[in-house]
Amino acid sequence: MKLNQHFITTRRPYREGAVEVFEQKIPELDLTRATLTITALGVYEANLNGVKIGEQMFAPGYTYYYHDLFYQTYDITDSLRGNDTLRIYLGQGWYCGRFTCDNKTQIYGERPAVSWILEAELSDGNRKYFCSDDPSVQAVQSPYDYAGLYDGEIFFADGAPRSDVPEIFPPVSYEGPLPDRFSPTEIMVRCREEMPVQDATVKDGAVILDFGQNFAGIIEIDPAKMTGSSIRIRHGEILDQDGNLYTRNLRKAKAELIYHRGTDMAKYRPRFTYMGFRYAEITGTDYVPGLITAYALYSDMERTGHFECDNSLADRLYQNQVWGQKSNYIEVPTDCPQRDERMGYPGDGQVFALTGAYNFDTEKFWAKYLQDIRSTQQDNTEGYVAPVVPAEGPAGVGFLNMLGWGNAVTIIPEMLYRQYGTDRYLHEQYNSMKSHVECEIRHMGGPQGVEDLWVAPNLGDWLCPGKDIAFMAQHNGPVSNAFIVNDLRILSWTARYLGKTEDADRYKAQLEKTREAYLRTFINEDGTMKDDYQGAYIMALHFVVPKGPLWDSLFRSLIEKIRGEGMQTGFFSTEHLLPLLADNGEADFAYELLLQEECPGWMYQVLRGATTTWERWDAILPDGSVNEADQNGDNMVSFNHYAFGSVGEFYYTHILGIRPLEPGYRKILIAPVPDARLGKVSGSFISRSGKISVAWEVKNDMFSLQIETPEKTLLRLPDGTEKELEAGSYSFESAL
Repeated sequence: MKLNQHFITTRRPYREGAVEVFEQKIPELDLTRATLTITALGVYEANLNGVKIGEQMFAPGYTYYYHDLFYQTYDITDSLRGNDTLRIYLGQGWYCGRFTCDNKTQIYGERPAVSWILEAELSDGNRKYFCSDDPSVQAVQSPYDYAGLYDGEIFFADGAPRSDVPEIFPPVSYEGPLPDRFSPTEIMVRCREEMPVQDATVKDGAVILDFGQNFAGIIEIDPAKMTGSSIRIRHGEILDQDGNLYTRNLRKAKAELIYHRGTDMAKYRPRFTYMGFRYAEITGTDYVPGLITAYALYSDMERTGHFECDNSLADRLYQNQVWGQKSNYIEVPTDCPQRDERMGYPGDGQVFALTGAYNFDTEKFWAKYLQDIRSTQQDNTEGYVAPVVPAEGPAGVGFLNMLGWGNAVTIIPEMLYRQYGTDRYLHEQYNSMKSHVECEIRHMGGPQGVEDLWVAPNLGDWLCPGKDIAFMAQHNGPVSNAFIVNDLRILSWTARYLGKTEDADRYKAQLEKTREAYLRTFINEDGTMKDDYQGAYIMALHFVVPKGPLWDSLFRSLIEKIRGEGMQTGFFSTEHLLPLLADNGEADFAYELLLQEECPGWMYQVLRGATTTWERWDAILPDGSVNEADQNGDNMVSFNHYAFGSVGEFYYTHILGIRPLEPGYRKILIAPVPDARLGKVSGSFISRSGKISVAWEVKNDMFSLQIETPEKTLLRLPDGTEKELEAGSYSFESAL
């Protein structure tokens, strides 16, 4: 039996936020095993006798629905007790609910649908099936007046009085289009840490709860502890200067829960939404301990990286970027978890990808997302990778070419190869890489006539200080084309690795032509960039210019600019800044920038109470007010974006000094770059070859180091000494 044969829906006229509820009675059976296989166009939760089946949130998961759909299979043998009730809650989710920063509805289809097969293996060897399109399936009254990703939920517990009860529509066969591919879920979102209330404050008749940490998650309500008949919970990331919940940055997202108590006193937690918040405002009932329990949620990933140091600000920044990852690795690499966005941005994703692959084992997360990229790319009329994946549907490049975003198609497979030692994604993604790069090549020349370059409007080094959208649209070339140079490098290398010699030669030749065109077009002979901003220098130095006199001149110009202007880097260049400095004789300056307390700077955020990294360096201005300066026609100030959290890469690769010399850490480099201002430092990374641990301290101009390594290792001490080591534990001292 196949799931694609049993989809049901209702004929309810479309109402955004509607939730359908289906029930099926399962008679007492003499069985040896029972499994439920289920999927949905939308989001479902399956309950058996009032108990949630499985741990997955937002099942079946977010995919590019035109081509892909996940399904889940649960062993429910031990949960069946005879005369059971299977209940399915079906929400609209990403499929047809309100989604994207344009607040669109019905993006992938007109209404949600669900399909399930309950297979009972009987003790006599026969099998019995209970399917979603059986006559035994009935629609029942929904307890939801509303459920949506952005606005939250309005829920009436069983027995609660309701003035306007939604009409019940019976189930009917779903006759709409179905995806090409059905596959089992390999990675899921589920509830993780419990987030205890740190403080409760009464403010203007409401109670504001502080969880002490900005995170993405949900709040659970215990109705037995309610003193009123209903409760309203609003979510926010910060408090304003008057101590009120700040919500203007949510834009069109209400981010609230309204729960009406009834006779059913089961604990309530939302099924169809999550929020990005640190604070929750409660009205309608008194607050008592135990009324509210909050949980962080994110995609399943094993924690692999750890770091701590005596410098409390530097240590807090490390934690901030970890929480930024947790908050934004929810089905896809989102940009933020709080406002009317939460979309899958490959640009933000690729910037943070290496940091994230140290923090957690992200291979399955990226395997899923690379499939999203390939599927979305199938419907791009130019073979390009869309700036948001999964995309809304068939499209082309668009007015903004969004270079830096789609380039995740090359950057992430290479990162996975280096970090995890697997070439699976080089094979799987090769045609996708090639299609994207061929589109880049076709656009070279273009209206502005720069041969071997693609010069067109673009967001460039997004949110670099002092440069608005209009400036960057006209001056993005050195950043955008640096990504093309990198694409050509990766693709030519990958083609050679995969034995595709003709392709390798073609893309290597184009790489050299594009590099030369870049040098002629964007760089002055005196070693300055024609577009004279820091991101242009950093991207040119990191991706394009070969080492030599020109590189040295550009590097010196960059240092002078930063010393004269302060750090003014955007989403893309920030990742590479500190490693670039530390690897080229400016380690002290790298630490100076890391630890500086002025804006722009990471410690500026930490000193203002940040517990995740911000979307904008100056999201809170020095006077304590929120920076609501318009960037794109609306409030754009998220306190939980992870792009600037890419500094986490520097923690692992330079402060701890852990890097792969061979893919998958089959040979390891340990080369710490110390600074006494951090005090004692320790950390570890669980690589594919085993756990690598590093601890160091600087005292009286002496550097002491302890390491554990699972493989052959090249150790590079701060004084330049190098040692070839076998697996084992070691201690060293050296002069600085």
